[in-house]
Amino acid sequence: MEHSQRSRPVRPRRSVLYLPAGNARALGKLPGLGCDSVVFDLEDSVAPEAKDETRESLRSFFADGRAEALPAGMEKIIRINSLSSPWGAEDLLAARGCRPDAILIPKVDAPDDIAAVEDALDQTDAPATLRLWAMIETPRGVMNAGQIARMARTDGARLDCFVTGANDLIKETGVTALPGRPWLSSWLMQIVLCARAYGLDVLDGVYNDFRDEPGLIAECRDGQAMGFDGKTLIHPAQISAANTTFGIDPQQLAEAKAIAAAFAMPENKGRGVISLDGRMVERLHLDIAERLIDKAARIAARDNGDQVQ
Repeated sequence: MEHSQRSRPVRPRRSVLYLPAGNARALGKLPGLGCDSVVFDLEDSVAPEAKDETRESLRSFFADGRAEALPAGMEKIIRINSLSSPWGAEDLLAARGCRPDAILIPKVDAPDDIAAVEDALDQTDAPATLRLWAMIETPRGVMNAGQIARMARTDGARLDCFVTGANDLIKETGVTALPGRPWLSSWLMQIVLCARAYGLDVLDGVYNDFRDEPGLIAECRDGQAMGFDGKTLIHPAQISAANTTFGIDPQQLAEAKAIAAAFAMPENKGRGVISLDGRMVERLHLDIAERLIDKAARIAARDNGDQVQ
C-alpha cells in the first residue's frame, strides 16, 4: 500500500567511501578519515574464493567494538551480494546481525529486488531503523528507476537512497566513457529525477582515477549540478574534493537564512508569498531554505565530530 512521502532527516552524504570489507589495513585507517559514509563491500571488491572469509572478518569488525569506535556521525553501510548469488543470503544475515545504518543492494533491476530484501529483514525482526540503499547500475534498473523509487512510499518502507553504478552501465551498454559523461548524462538525470520524485537521496558513481584530482573535481561539480547529494569514492584521497564540492555554498546558506527570517516575522505569519529584496518568495522556497539550513547544521556537526541524528 502506498503512503504519502515520508519526512526523512537530512543526512550529510557528500562523500561515500567504498572499502573492501576484508582489508584490515584500510579498516584500520578508517577512524582518521573525514568521509560522511563508508560502504563495507562484500561484493565487487571481494574475489569469489574470499567471500566467506571476508564476511566473517566483517562480523568481527562490528562485534569487537571497532565499528562503534568510528567517528561520530559516520554512516555505516554494508554492500551485500545479490540474493540470487551463492553468497547473497548469508551476506544479508551477516549484515542484519552487524546492525549497520543501511544495507546496499547491488544491481537492482526491479521493485521485486527491494521487496525480497525487505521481506527477509522483516522475517528476522530487523529494526525499522535499518535502511536500504539501491544500486542502479543496469539498463533495466535505469528503465525501472521510477518503479523502484516508488518502493519508498509503501508501508514499512526501508528504501532510503539510490547509488549509481556508472562502470556497470558502461560495461553493459557499450557507451564510450568520455570526460563530462555525455553518453551517460541522460541516464544519470533519469535516476536523479526518479529519486527526487519519491523523496530519496541519490549518489553519483565513482571516479576511477584517484590520482587525477582535477578530473575528480570536474566530475564532482558535474554531479552536483545534476542534483546528486554526494559522490561514491574508491580512495581516501578523493574525500576532500567531494566534501568541498557537495558542501554548502555560503551565499546560498545566507540566502536561505534570510528567507527563513523573513517568513518568521509577525507580519508574514500565514502568508503564502512575500517580497524579499525585490523578488517574490513562496513557501516552497521556505521549505527548500529550511532543508538547506538543516543540512548545513548537520554537516557542521559531522565535521566537528558530533553525532548526527
